[in-house]
Parts: sequence; C-alpha cells; structure tokens
Amino acid sequence: MIGGVTAPTSPAAPAVPRLMLLDTASLYFRAYFGVPDSLRSPQGEPVNAVRGLLDFISRLVHDHRPDQLVACMDADWRPQWRVDLIPTYKTHRVAEAARDGEEEVPDTLAPQVPVIEQVLDALGIARIGVPHYEADDVIGTLATRATGPVQIVTGDRDLFQLVDDARAVTVLYPAKGVGSALVMDDAALREKYGVPGASYADLAALRGDASDGLPGVKGIGEKTATQLVQEYGDLAGVRAAAADPASKLTPARRRNLLEAAPYLDVAPTVVRVARDVPLPAFEPELPRVARDPEALEWLAGRWGLGTSLARLLEVLAER
Repeated sequence: MIGGVTAPTSPAAPAVPRLMLLDTASLYFRAYFGVPDSLRSPQGEPVNAVRGLLDFISRLVHDHRPDQLVACMDADWRPQWRVDLIPTYKTHRVAEAARDGEEEVPDTLAPQVPVIEQVLDALGIARIGVPHYEADDVIGTLATRATGPVQIVTGDRDLFQLVDDARAVTVLYPAKGVGSALVMDDAALREKYGVPGASYADLAALRGDASDGLPGVKGIGEKTATQLVQEYGDLAGVRAAAADPASKLTPARRRNLLEAAPYLDVAPTVVRVARDVPLPAFEPELPRVARDPEALEWLAGRWGLGTSLARLLEVLAER
C-alpha cells in the first residue's frame, strides 16, 4: 500500500495513510551547512549532515505524524535526457565542482551520504533513487500515485508544481527550518506567486532559473511571467498570444517570446517533474522499531550518532 493505493476494502477500512516524501538531498545539504562540523565521529570525521538529517526527520515525524515516509534520493542529479534538451541545465554546478577540485577544497559532505543511506536502511525507512532520474521525479511519481494526503518536504521551489488542493498534496517549505516550515497549498502559492500549483511549472519555464541553468525568456521575470500566465491561462496560451498579431502583447514582449521558441519547445519537459518513473518495490510504512538493530548499533558507535539517533528511535516508538 503506497499513499493510499490499496485494494478495495470494506466500509470499516482504516483511514487512508498520510504519506511524507523527503527531498533528501535538499535536507542533508541544509543540515550540512546549518549544523556545526564540530559534530564528528569518534575517528574525527564530520557527521553534521548525518546527525542534522536525523534531527530533521525526528522533528518532522513528531510534528506531522505521517504514517508513511519515503526518503527520495538523487540517483542522477543532472539526467542526460534533460541536458540533451537544454545543454545549460545545471552546468554551473559542474563548473563549481571543477573549481573546488582545482582549489583542493576538502569535500566533507560526500563521504556522509553513504552513512545516511546505511542508517536509513538499518532503521527501515524507505529510500528510493532511480537511475537517470532526480529525486524530484521520484517525488512526482509517488505524489501522483497516491490517493491520500501527501506532504512533500523540500527547499526546492520546483516542487511547488505538485501542490494540488483537490488531491491534498502540499509542500512543507523549510524557509527558516523544518520546525517552522511553511505549508504551501494552492492558496499560499496564489498569495506568493499569483498562480496555483498546476500553473507553477509554466511560470518557472517563462521566468527561468539561473541556479538550474534555465535561461527563461528575455525580459520576463517572475512578476511578468505571473501576469502572462494569469492573462493567458498557461504557457500554450502565452505562446498562442505571441503568435497572434491581434493580441495585446507589446511588440518587444511578442518578439522575445517568438525568439525564445526553441527554448520554450523543450523547457516544459525539463522543468516539469516526471510522474511515471519506474519505481522498485519498497515498504513505505514508518517503522516503530529498527529493522536491523545490530547494524544500527554498529553505525551509532562507528559514527557517533548519539542523541540524534536516540531521539529518532524514541519518536518512532511513540507513534
């Protein structure tokens, strides 16, 4: 049973499970940069990302009481099929990594990721990454399949496109931390961006995103993109208006939209998360006790996970 996907049941069936989906990399990056690297293993290796993520999960489970939880992973943070469509997709991150290597900046985050994976597995918390797809695509697929309430925890605005009041899909956006995460539903998106979740990807394609290497349309920022989507309904409507000499678009805006046609032809495929990723079999139910207590005990001692792990185990047991 995944987020309420289940066989027909009797009228006395239990309530549909509440599913929480973690954009795991977004959270452990936040932990890595927000938790002091003075938190170290007995051998002296930094474990701030590991312990910070465990603390985040404890807080999220305690505050929101999900029945199911999936840690969604980036098996491929820059899929080739997206790069083939927009070659600049996340190019700057590749360049930054190369510069870091040239400057011999020590990478103390990457060694912590396998530890995070081992701890999640020993706990029995579902962890999914799929080759050739980003965590966003795994999240999109799980949210689309679910029939019950879904909370997506991410610091990435791209996932606002999945917000859907009719299907009870919301985003918990930890602007100032997971303990005070903003609940982004359609009303919150309309207030902040002027569009609901279903229109957010169109806004994002027009606006572009320098952090992801998406150029957007010349002269169109967030405010203008919002106005265009509001006036013409969606990206297709905006493009139809650009092709219509009788529309109210200014000559400059019409020209910029028409010149951006090659980009706009492919941008929706790149910007929109995949919703049909082939997922492996997994068990989404949150455990009450560790799946592999011996492995977890060894990991706790080897990496000095201390109170962070103890607190999470306590929260899980209290559910």
